[in-house]
Amino acid sequence: MNKRVCSQLVGCSWTMGLLYSLVNTVLVLKLHFCGPNEISHFSCELPLLLQLSCTGTFTNKIALLSSAVILGFSSFLLTLVSYVFIISTILRIHSAKGCHKAFSTCSSHLIVVGLLYMTAIFQYMKPSSVTSLVLDELFSIQYSILTTMLNPIIYSLKNKEVKTALRKIVEKNTVCLI
Repeated sequence: MNKRVCSQLVGCSWTMGLLYSLVNTVLVLKLHFCGPNEISHFSCELPLLLQLSCTGTFTNKIALLSSAVILGFSSFLLTLVSYVFIISTILRIHSAKGCHKAFSTCSSHLIVVGLLYMTAIFQYMKPSSVTSLVLDELFSIQYSILTTMLNPIIYSLKNKEVKTALRKIVEKNTVCLI
């Protein structure tokens, strides 16, 4: 990793985010809303907004699906390819301790990435016949809020001081309960 590669990754990430939001926002601006204007959800996400439109949303749904599949899949593919390279490099480490340390570092990131991708994929790719307001809200909170909140906790569990402090808290509370 060097400064040039890092800059390219950041630039690609920003460009993909801009394209995704631009494509979907421009198409939403062409819709008309004449009925109820309340969404019974925590956030105003595009699929829920499309349900409120009194004009045809077929183009919007196709654009949403296409952009989610193309941009989301390319992001997932980039992550997958990078992990193939990382794991192949780790497998070439000769010491068991070094291999364990490298896998430990990767596992934290894989947990966070897995939580994000799995809940987002389920939320946006599920059939319209599978609908549950509580389940939609739960998955929306998971990929937009909880993953971000869990990120520092998951990464800090690798730190020996954090593990020791957490162990002391658990032991102290266990003693207090007895």
